[in-house]
Amino acid sequence: MQSLLSILLLSMPQGSELLILALLVLLLFGGKKIPELMKGIGKGVKGFKDGLKDIEDEIKDDSSSSK
Repeated sequence: MQSLLSILLLSMPQGSELLILALLVLLLFGGKKIPELMKGIGKGVKGFKDGLKDIEDEIKDDSSSSK
């Protein structure tokens, strides 16, 4: 388990690699598109979390009604 964790941490981008990735994204999408892209990602994550919460609430309701 420890070796898997160390391999995972070593394979993640760090320092200059993150800077290069950020510049690449800026070049590909442009300065005006990045906020729109982040807003879309945020809405998607919020929708996913809301869906998970609805499922958890439904499971809790089913378990409390079966008692």
